[in-house]
Amino acid sequence: MKYWRRAFLTAVLIVLSSRAATGFGTISVLGQSGEHEKITVVALTPFAIDPWTLSEIKGRTRVFGAVGAPDSPFRGLLLIKAAHCDGGDTLKTANYPQDAKTAEKILTQCRDWIFRNLRRAVEEAGGLVDAKLRVAPAEQPPRTPCPFSGRPTGHKCNVLEAIGLAFHAAQDFYAHTNWTDMPVDGRVSLTNPTGLGKDVPAPWIDPRLNAPFPNGLISGCFDGVPERLFCRGRVRHAVLNKDTGPIDIKTGAIGAGTTERGRQKGNFARAVRTAIADTRDKWKYFEEQIVQKYGAARGRLIICTVRRDDPATCKAPPGIRQ
Repeated sequence: MKYWRRAFLTAVLIVLSSRAATGFGTISVLGQSGEHEKITVVALTPFAIDPWTLSEIKGRTRVFGAVGAPDSPFRGLLLIKAAHCDGGDTLKTANYPQDAKTAEKILTQCRDWIFRNLRRAVEEAGGLVDAKLRVAPAEQPPRTPCPFSGRPTGHKCNVLEAIGLAFHAAQDFYAHTNWTDMPVDGRVSLTNPTGLGKDVPAPWIDPRLNAPFPNGLISGCFDGVPERLFCRGRVRHAVLNKDTGPIDIKTGAIGAGTTERGRQKGNFARAVRTAIADTRDKWKYFEEQIVQKYGAARGRLIICTVRRDDPATCKAPPGIRQ
């Protein structure tokens, strides 16, 4: 009986992780097309990351990877608003259940989550190369998948997990908020919230800047399913999200979204393009911070070990003793 109860609960969690407030799709099942994976692949292409390492970051069919870890039913982050930029809903209407100050606070927790995980990735990266420029040996057998369970493992897996958590939340920022949405036609309402119409990454979630909170920024309510019950009288995630739609990683073509909001005025494509640009910029920031924290020689060597599948292929620059 206990086995069947566990199996049932696991199945429910998998459905929730695939169909609820998980942001861009993570795995290619149940209506998703691996949107997080595809956004990550396109974003990281310029950095020539080795195949196994890239696969660990992006995930693959039926495997969540680092960027998909918050959607895993076994990771414990499905209902954590900060991990998905959920819950920042408000409207300028009388008696709305959540005021603007509370909505801003909730969205700020998502921004803090992104920044905190980027810092953690930089800190963990220091364990890959010591101060004498000695590259740490591989911390696990080659090609052994990282668990991304939230528990400390080797430095490389810890770096990738932290990067993945930051990427996921940042990508969900564009899927779940109204930042990129073209302004909608008709009266603003619970089922027709306005959009900000931006087509560039949000300065507010750029860790280099101290940008003010964007006026009018909201995300959708998600406190459980069915949303009509848990988010009664509020702008729901189901109304605002642009989670799913076709992305061709070979041609770069982005099709029409398959959610109501995503279908409107090219909103899915706008969200995807901006998420790609933001993800690419956050990897650049990650590498910038490594060089700034550890110095040029050690920093470049650390970056090599993060990008390469085999750390033994990374060598100190000529003339610098290891």
